[in-house]
Amino acid sequence: GTVARIVEKTVSVKNRIYKILVVFLLFSLQSFLYAEMKYLNKKGMTVETRYSVPNGYKRVSVEKGSFAEFLRNQKLKPYGEKALYYNGKEKSSRGIYDSVFDVEIGNQDLHQCADAIMLLRAEYFYSKKEYNKINFHFTSGFEAKYSKWMEGYRVNVQGKGSYVKKAKPSNTYKDFKSYMNMVFAYCGTLSLEKEMKLQSLDKMKIGDAFIKGGSPGHVVLIVDMAENDKGEKIFMLAQSYMPAQQTQILINPSDRNLGVWYSLKGKDILITPEWDFPVNQLRTF
Repeated sequence: GTVARIVEKTVSVKNRIYKILVVFLLFSLQSFLYAEMKYLNKKGMTVETRYSVPNGYKRVSVEKGSFAEFLRNQKLKPYGEKALYYNGKEKSSRGIYDSVFDVEIGNQDLHQCADAIMLLRAEYFYSKKEYNKINFHFTSGFEAKYSKWMEGYRVNVQGKGSYVKKAKPSNTYKDFKSYMNMVFAYCGTLSLEKEMKLQSLDKMKIGDAFIKGGSPGHVVLIVDMAENDKGEKIFMLAQSYMPAQQTQILINPSDRNLGVWYSLKGKDILITPEWDFPVNQLRTF
């Protein structure tokens, strides 16, 4: 009789735990689905069309033809597809990112954090045919100009760096990408940080970045923004990382209710899934 009662009690406790677990899982699933429904349109194929804004917020207006509009209209991979490393392997999205930019990164370990931002900036000017604005300083200080590359000049990286005439003038997209591969190889967070000016949080805009120059350093780019009636801002961040990988839209690890949106209200540190930035590391082009 005693054994039977112990077994009965054990089964009863197990059933109770099982019921609690089921309720908890259903509650978690409901919370997850509710959060997902609020901000996500899986069929959307751009930054703007895939994500809506939390209640009480409106997307900030942007100028037609601006870098901000260009970022907001960036094409994304179908929802659920993973970010690929340069070697074709998938990067786990768990707790890190929600969507992936539809970006071709090649098969070399080049397209890392600063490179992703430089590529977006250069692609913007290339799309507008403003080739004379596609210039980047190497970590050594040498300024590599795409306008020179178009004329057939290549860069001798010895010493301080110099131009050498090596090819016929040409401006195909392939030329542009080979120029960018050279930029990826000789620029980084240290040089990009110097290219950008410090920005105060109240002037924050789409296209600004939180950046810590160094080896390693890191940078995340603001690709969208919204604000409420009080003028409080929320923003969306994108990054690449090491080793070279496709650019991703980051999940907010500190506030799951915001999904992919971030707020700095009452904060001195911006916490992102793979790097923390003091808020005074905001910079602008």
